[in-house]
Amino acid sequence: MTIEYVRKPEWLKIKLNTNEEYTGLKKMMKEKKLNTVCEEAKCPNIHECWAERKTATFMILGSICTRACRFCAVTTGLPTELDLEEPERIAESVEQMGLKHVVITAVARDDLKDGGAYIFGETIRAVRRRNPFCSIEVLPSDMNGKYENLQTLMAAKPNILNHNIETVERLTPRVRARATYGRSLRFLQRAKEISPATPTKSSIMIGLGETKEEIIETMDDLRAHEVDILTIGQYLQPTKKHLKVQKYWSPQEFQELKDIALSKGFSHCESGPLVRSSYHADEQVQSAGVHA
Repeated sequence: MTIEYVRKPEWLKIKLNTNEEYTGLKKMMKEKKLNTVCEEAKCPNIHECWAERKTATFMILGSICTRACRFCAVTTGLPTELDLEEPERIAESVEQMGLKHVVITAVARDDLKDGGAYIFGETIRAVRRRNPFCSIEVLPSDMNGKYENLQTLMAAKPNILNHNIETVERLTPRVRARATYGRSLRFLQRAKEISPATPTKSSIMIGLGETKEEIIETMDDLRAHEVDILTIGQYLQPTKKHLKVQKYWSPQEFQELKDIALSKGFSHCESGPLVRSSYHADEQVQSAGVHA
């Protein structure tokens, strides 16, 4: 049986840049024993972000995820013990990089009763102590849908709460592990209930077989749950073990989706083939009216 793959178009070619900024940042991450989603998830923008923009998305709670989503390259398995010194190392790195905006994400830790909320909170507080003028965006899992876990995280007052819906409702059971479409929507809504002034954000990856109508329906669902910021990007198969790409959406189609999203009331929409949840997150801060 022959497996057919959709050929990657020209607009997805990536410019590699391994200048001193890139190698210096890579060295610092290794020395401080920090993980980044940029490396673990094989992000196509790592060279732009590290070499040109000097930005990175820190990944806390280890590098091993308890879930096995069929789109994600992060290692799945039994996680290691919590590193209680990690928050301070993150804060030191943010200070060393001179960041004005930082994104902190994490592997899913379904083995932890609080889903990692305590370490998230400690990291936010540590970054803020050392970097009072840096805005902080967090990108957690659904933390098993437990309201008290989200309350623990929000008590640390992140400037933006980001949680990805990932795909349309029909494809969710096939694409995501354990997470559900409705639970993600409720998670985002509850974050807004806890802190009405905190912007919420979500991301959709397309190219998995969804229709334009389904993407628009997902936009409507996110807006109905008061999500402020949306990012839309092309799904890229990280390895042959992961889901295949069903379609490469064109730059023109991404622009059309952005226009539709803005017409529906999102305060900002980043939409393009190489867009990822944290792509140009520093620029989205101003659109959302966020202040450190």
